[in-house]
Amino acid sequence: MAPVDVTAAKPIVFSGPSGTGKSTLLKKLFAAHPDLFGFSVSHTTRKPRAGEEDGVHYHFTTMDEFEKMVAEDKFEEHAKFGGNCYGSSRAAVQAVAEGQGKSIDGSPAQGHRICIFDIEMEGVKQLKKSRLDPRICFIQPPDVQTLEQRLRGRGTDSEDSIQKRLAQAKNEIEYCKTEGKDDKVVVNDDLDRAFKELDEWVMKDLSSQN
Repeated sequence: MAPVDVTAAKPIVFSGPSGTGKSTLLKKLFAAHPDLFGFSVSHTTRKPRAGEEDGVHYHFTTMDEFEKMVAEDKFEEHAKFGGNCYGSSRAAVQAVAEGQGKSIDGSPAQGHRICIFDIEMEGVKQLKKSRLDPRICFIQPPDVQTLEQRLRGRGTDSEDSIQKRLAQAKNEIEYCKTEGKDDKVVVNDDLDRAFKELDEWVMKDLSSQN
């Protein structure tokens, strides 16, 4: 494949319900191409966890500061989860291309990179309307029953949490069939097969952009 010009490549958005294996697929993508992709350092109003550094893992900010950034249109996308706000600022997305993003393990992603988003449905809706014109890939489960089995198999979620995740998954699956019908869809029924399909889509489109 011809060398990839990361400065000309569009950001890539990955979205899908909890339990689809999206994180595992992204880890494999980063491992296969260690110098090609990076995440932007998001802003959040939640408190830092042990070992997290401001400006490295997240830009930790106050609710007032976050709302001021929203009012000034400084985010490419933003959303609220569990009482905390998260957002990808325009500056942070640009910083990935300049070697100031982060890798999948939270470490600095040095060198020019292509920005990767791992976001929820609301963020996808915003990015579809943004100036970024990103490429979008939905990771989907084979069916809701399989997704429920995976969520229960993790043994980490309460029954209430499982039901909320399943309800959200049904919304996301329906969104994928309607608003996302022109985007890439990878059904994760087999991890190796799904990754091969995802990787080929990512790299084929990258080479065609040069």
